[in-house]
Amino acid sequence: MSANDPSESPAIASIDQLEATFHDGCTPKENWKIGVEYEKPVVDKVTGEAVPYEGPSGIGALLAALKERGEWKGVYEDGNLIALGDGRASITLEPGGQFELSGEICDSLHCAKDELDRHVAEILAVSDELGIAYLGLGITPKTPIANVPWMPKERYRIMRSVMQETGKLGHRMMQQTATVQANFDYGDERDARDKFRIAMGMSPLLVAMSANSPIVDGELTNLKSYRAHIWTDTDADRCGVLPFAFDSDAVFRGYTEYALDVPMYFLARGDRLLRLGGRTFRDFMRTGLDGEHATLNDWSTHLTTLFPEARMKTYIEVRAADSQSPALMLGTPALMKGLFYDADCLDAAWDVIGPWTLDQRLELLAEATRHGMAAPGPRHSIRDYAKEIVGIAREGLRRQAKTNAAGEDETIYLDPLAAMVDDGKCPADAIIEGWKGPWNGQIGGLLEYSSYAA
Repeated sequence: MSANDPSESPAIASIDQLEATFHDGCTPKENWKIGVEYEKPVVDKVTGEAVPYEGPSGIGALLAALKERGEWKGVYEDGNLIALGDGRASITLEPGGQFELSGEICDSLHCAKDELDRHVAEILAVSDELGIAYLGLGITPKTPIANVPWMPKERYRIMRSVMQETGKLGHRMMQQTATVQANFDYGDERDARDKFRIAMGMSPLLVAMSANSPIVDGELTNLKSYRAHIWTDTDADRCGVLPFAFDSDAVFRGYTEYALDVPMYFLARGDRLLRLGGRTFRDFMRTGLDGEHATLNDWSTHLTTLFPEARMKTYIEVRAADSQSPALMLGTPALMKGLFYDADCLDAAWDVIGPWTLDQRLELLAEATRHGMAAPGPRHSIRDYAKEIVGIAREGLRRQAKTNAAGEDETIYLDPLAAMVDDGKCPADAIIEGWKGPWNGQIGGLLEYSSYAA
């Protein structure tokens, strides 16, 4: 797992060069690692309203405070501080101010946990003086979409314009949603195929187990993961479940052909972003634009603008889970690491979810969005499928035998998720219970419940 080289690259001569991007990602098993990305809504700690970029208590001030206190270096756009980096990890902004840590590449979940703990302590150290709170939720819960601020990035201005035409919920996706994503290596194309189809096929189970976004615009919805629902009406060309994941051995070629036919958002040239007017990458590669020709850097950038349930780069990105509280944040990464990094467990997971048809997968995903762990399944309840998958993942983590200083293996990060699965619950269930009960439908109760705390 490595960052793309930002320097210029030669023009593309063939589709085979694009496919080679994924072959180049093949990594020997002894070098497999994990990377986790953590998003969180940032709100006013009293009112619960989304925080703007500007002002003494804004997102810009938050970034500046972290830069001043730590070893972060700033990234600027048009004079605005929009990101931080330290050479190993980065802090970036989602379009509505959701705060994201893209963590360092780790050998184990213990490393990821140490980093998450440091990050939480670091951001909490500046939260009181700014009057802000970070929420362990999958969505910004109170501010109506029309009032959610936009972060000052040209990339987001272009996406904002395009998404007005591609779906009804694209702006909600950009401005309100938050997720936890986990990135995994693959050994060769067959291994990538096995992991990619499981990552894609696991989407209903991941949504059900992580559902954590039932309150939107200050109101209780009838969905346990409103975040997952948003993706169903964002942009059909670049989102959702990809059918070829389940019926093609040539997954690298399949993903290449899929990505070629997705419209491009923009073309990056120096400090400029050039709009493509809905042109697909395939069209751009054939004809160019105003003397500009497609390069491998353009391809790498284009791949970051695709948002299926699982994403292929030089690694596999699992994207289907709602963001969580810090105590539950590593549950999904632990689950998938247990499955992905042991060959027997990878096969066993496919034995569980492989028999589902595409129609069953899509229906189960819709049911998980509505009902979480109470969703019905094709033959068994989603709870029964989840329990079986958790058991397989637990065995995988046990076999991997990555221990911390106390001698504990990585199953300790799976335990909180496993306990909820055993109870047939998801995080949204406790929120719904609190909202209907002691919180009396008031945002204050949700803020107290979901805010990060020391």
